[in-house]
Formats: sequence, structure tokens, C-alpha cells
Amino acid sequence: MEQAEEQDVDMASAADINGDDAAAPDVEDMRKRLKEMEDEAAALREMQAKVEKEMGAVQDPSAVAADQANKEEIDSRSVFVGNVDYACTPEEVQQHFQSCGTVNRVTIRTNKYGQPKGYAYVEFLEPDAVQEALRLNESVLHGRQLKVLAKRTNIPGMKVFRPRRPSPYAGYGLRGAYPPPYFYSPYGYGKAPRFRMPMRYGPY
Repeated sequence: MEQAEEQDVDMASAADINGDDAAAPDVEDMRKRLKEMEDEAAALREMQAKVEKEMGAVQDPSAVAADQANKEEIDSRSVFVGNVDYACTPEEVQQHFQSCGTVNRVTIRTNKYGQPKGYAYVEFLEPDAVQEALRLNESVLHGRQLKVLAKRTNIPGMKVFRPRRPSPYAGYGLRGAYPPPYFYSPYGYGKAPRFRMPMRYGPY
């Protein structure tokens, strides 16, 4: 009897060893998956921190206020020049305003094709030069009379509202719409009457 019990003990020990060997690969897989999840979580945290940093840099009130103050300071030393000839160069504009003060920069606005729009901005080093430049309003450059104004600072988020010009034919041709009350007659003076359906006489 004692010998049988010893055999049972030995068999149970062998089963435990085989179970440990079978569970070892599962533990390794779990460790690998846990490591992958930790790496993904670290990558997500890094991306989130980067996005928050970029958003904070854009929406930082102090940075926006400083940038706006810098623009206002530059605009206080600048003038708007309208009706500039398309063939005029920045050097010629600078020479035209050099008697007012030290010209720091001349910017001729262009469209997306690189063609000038017909106006420019002149930035001086001294704020007092703006008053001298305003005296050159209606002066002539390249045969054109310039329009010189003090440059205004654009406020972020504010747009100039320009109402659309009303059209007397608005809505004409749509369902349920009606033509204008009258048309001008192309064959004489006066107003042509409204269009009417012709009357039909006789039996239908």
C-alpha cells in the first residue's frame, strides 16, 4: 500500500510539471500583448501632447495679444497707396516717398498669378513719416494720381459686410415666381404691358 501511494504522488508531480510547461507560452504571449498595449498607449500620449502643444501655441491669449500689438505698431508706421500703376516697381514707390522719411519696406500686392492688384503698402521706420506721406495724396506717379491713406489694422475675426446689390429680376424663372411688373419695349418708348395669355374665341 505504501508503494502505491508513492507512485500516485510521483504521477501528480509529473502532471504539475506538464501543466507548468503548457502555461509558459500563454504567459509569454500575454507579456508580449501587454508590451504592445503599453507602446501604443505611450504613442497615443505623445501624439496627444503634441496636439495640445500646437493648439496651445495657436490659442495662447498672450501670444495672440503680442502679435496683434506688433501688427498695430507696424501699421502705425505704414500708409496705404492706391491707384498704383501696374508697371510700377517697389523701388520707384520707395523713391516717391523717400522725402517723407526712411522707408523700411514697400509691398505691392499681387494676385495668385503674380500680377499686381494696383495698390501697395509703404512702411516707414518713424511714425512721424506717416503724416508727411499723407501730404503726397493725389500726387502723380507713372501718370496716375495716387491715393494715400493711413493703414488700418485688421481685427482678427472681423469682416467688412458688403451687402449684395438688389436685382430687379431676382426670383424670376423660379417656381411660383412672376415676371417684373413691366419690361421696356425694344421697339419704342414707354413701358411694355405684362404678358397675358391670348383669349380664345369660339367653341372649344
